Amino acid sequence: MKNKLILMQKYSQQNHPTIKSIQIIEGKNNFPISWLNQQGYCEYQIYLEYMKGIKTPETKSMRKGTDIHNELEEKFIESATPATFDDVVEMSKSEATISRECFVISAEDGIRGFIDEIWMMPNEIVIIDDKPGTRAYPSTINQVRAYCLAFKNMTDDERPIKGALRERGTENIFWSEEFDENAEKEIRYKINRMHALLDGQKPFIATKNKNKCRPCRFSACCKECKL
Repeated sequence: MKNKLILMQKYSQQNHPTIKSIQIIEGKNNFPISWLNQQGYCEYQIYLEYMKGIKTPETKSMRKGTDIHNELEEKFIESATPATFDDVVEMSKSEATISRECFVISAEDGIRGFIDEIWMMPNEIVIIDDKPGTRAYPSTINQVRAYCLAFKNMTDDERPIKGALRERGTENIFWSEEFDENAEKEIRYKINRMHALLDGQKPFIATKNKNKCRPCRFSACCKECKL
């Protein structure tokens, strides 16, 4: 497979007046897809970090993840040739390609983000999100499903799309599924809930799991903490 560095597409946006990291695109709130992972862990984290603006130091695991991610990206760039998103999609219909940090966006669904790695092959598209460990949590599944949805909305491609989770820093894909109608329906439900939270239509709900509260970097300033 050929390594392709997909150039980020330009788009028109404005920052939300009060919520950090929210962009307004085509008149709709647009949030980072990674928030769906955070939402599945504890919705209240999003409220504290992005709506209240509470800042906390990076954890050791966060720093390690960033370092591994950067190393993989630098190694990939060494052998990758730049191309536009549309060109890579078209090229991959006859020749398999690999891309990292592929930016995807759906104005319709109000989501955007960077796919860790994507394999575009003549017979299928595989969208990979790297995670520590080898357990597929509902929150991490939600994140990769949203990447699949955004990619699907950016193309008229009829090739099947598969979402996958891979152990960070390895080639071990420990979970995968075809992005079918059921997966799309379930992730749209999660996305719509997120928009309802951001619009103030629903309250942010904190986790009731003490095991999630213990390592949480917001535990010292969270009034919902269960410890």
